[in-house]
Parts: sequence; structure tokens; C-alpha cells
Amino acid sequence: MKKTFLLALSVVLFSCGESPKKEESKGFEMSRTKTQASTSESAGVPVDLSNKGIGPISSYSFSPEINTALSEQGKGIYNSKCTACHMANQRMIGPALSGVYERRSPEWVLNLLLNTDEMLKKDPITIALLKEHNNAIMNNQNLSEDEAKAVAEYLRTL
Repeated sequence: MKKTFLLALSVVLFSCGESPKKEESKGFEMSRTKTQASTSESAGVPVDLSNKGIGPISSYSFSPEINTALSEQGKGIYNSKCTACHMANQRMIGPALSGVYERRSPEWVLNLLLNTDEMLKKDPITIALLKEHNNAIMNNQNLSEDEAKAVAEYLRTL
């Protein structure tokens, strides 16, 4: 009798306690927590201003002032050939191009524009960028040297 009473008492005590509330399922949920996105390359691709790339441009320097006529010409080329993969301040298929000269030398940028295929095969920075951007290959746009310089000038304004 004593055993039955203790068993009944323990059942009552445990069943009267507040059971933990189960969260109600609200259907499919996805975490919307966002990690901070960077407009420049990630830590995997180093900043390298000494790399001049591989191609016809071995030395190039900009004039202190932006050449607005050349920049406007470059803007037109950029809008017709580059915006499918690049945005100024946001990574897209390719990297964001705003502030590119804080990460790359003018020679590197020009050689990438003029000698895309060889840069993709042999330049360590270009290869690292290719890997970082899911092997999305930058197509050779067949720019003349003057067109590449115009685009390079425009990139200074981004």
C-alpha cells in the first residue's frame, strides 16, 4: 500500500509540473542573419600594388587630374562591356571595381584588360580572383590599348 501511495504521489507531482513549451512550427524558416559583405576581395586575394601583370604594359602612371574626356569614353566602354559582370560597389559575377587602384597597379589593370587570357593562366592574383569568383572567367573584350586606357581612367572615378 505504501508503495502504491508513493507511486501515485510521484505521478501526481511530476504530471502537475509545468512541462516545457514546445515551439510551434511556423513552417519553413531560413536564417536571415547576414555576415558583413565586403566590396573588395576577401582575405584570400592579397592586395598587391607591385604586381604589374603580364602583357604589353610595363609602366603606366595617371596624371594627377582625371581626364574627363577620356573618362567619359571609358564610361561608355565600361557600360557596354563590363557591367554584365561588374558593379562599382558590389561584388557580382566579378569583383566590385570601386577602389581598384587601392588593390592593384594601373599596369595590372591595363594588362588584364588587354591580355586577359594569358593573365588568367599565369598571373597569381588573377588566378586567385578566378577561384574566389567560382571560376567565372573574364572574357577577353578585345580592347585596343587606347580603349583600355579609357576604361582605366574611368575606373578612377568609381
